[in-house]
Amino acid sequence: MSVFPERALSVRQPWAWAIIHAGKDIENRSWQAVNHGRNVRGRIAIHASKGMTQAEYNDASGFIESLGISCPRPDRLLMGGIIGTVDVVDVVSESDSPWFFGPRGLVLQNPRHCEFIPAKGSLGYFRWSRGNMIDVPDVKPWMGKWAREKSDDPQGALL
Repeated sequence: MSVFPERALSVRQPWAWAIIHAGKDIENRSWQAVNHGRNVRGRIAIHASKGMTQAEYNDASGFIESLGISCPRPDRLLMGGIIGTVDVVDVVSESDSPWFFGPRGLVLQNPRHCEFIPAKGSLGYFRWSRGNMIDVPDVKPWMGKWAREKSDDPQGALL
């Protein structure tokens, strides 16, 4: 990739991971959120936001796994930075994609992962700049507990 996109879209995990690695071809947004960027087309960076609750992870990973895709453990998902790029090719109000929940969806193509780049996020489309690893969130206590409960290791060690 010769020129990295200046514009990014922040997405909560594990949805950001699914865009880059699992074929998530629609990013669902409210009408208001899409309206602010309805004319945006082209290559953008995908920013994995800093926040992810246990309930959000459980809901999203359950959906992802219902599609036959194995979702990474929560403690292995990168947050607080750029994880890849994708082309935004359209905005739709309906789609046959299993990833579409509405009310609007950004149609995504050609995902490419990149080496993690720490960066602060923002709502909607934003111009991003490289941050520092010190700003990347630590693994939350529930993530370690989740990993210990799901681990095959009787000691419950994080792998």
